[in-house]
Amino acid sequence: MISYAATKRNIEVTVRPIYLDEPTDFLKRQFTFGYVVSIANTGSAEVQLLRRRWVVSEADGSRQDLEGDSELQGHPVIPPGEEHVHDGACTIASFNGMVEGNYLVQRSDGEQFRVPVPSFHLHAAAN
Repeated sequence: MISYAATKRNIEVTVRPIYLDEPTDFLKRQFTFGYVVSIANTGSAEVQLLRRRWVVSEADGSRQDLEGDSELQGHPVIPPGEEHVHDGACTIASFNGMVEGNYLVQRSDGEQFRVPVPSFHLHAAAN
């Protein structure tokens, strides 16, 4: 399985996308992809996930903005040396797409900053 990673200020985000054959409907042009996201805190201060913003770009140029905190399962706190893992899915109308974005995090001292999600490809192919 291909994985993509990006690190900023001791927070490493790793994404592993996968094409999901089962919910895909070729006739309706609905291609479904799942992904697992790992957010690791390699720093010395705990951080809390507040929001995410992802942009899904499709081969035809259309875009979906995914923003909010519903996929974060609350606002998890990640202590130093720990990680938070969650999964999700998205459906697009083309065989290929690209996802990029960021997470808004807050350190225990109140400082907020954005951590990039590594840009990753969605490619419909048999698994």
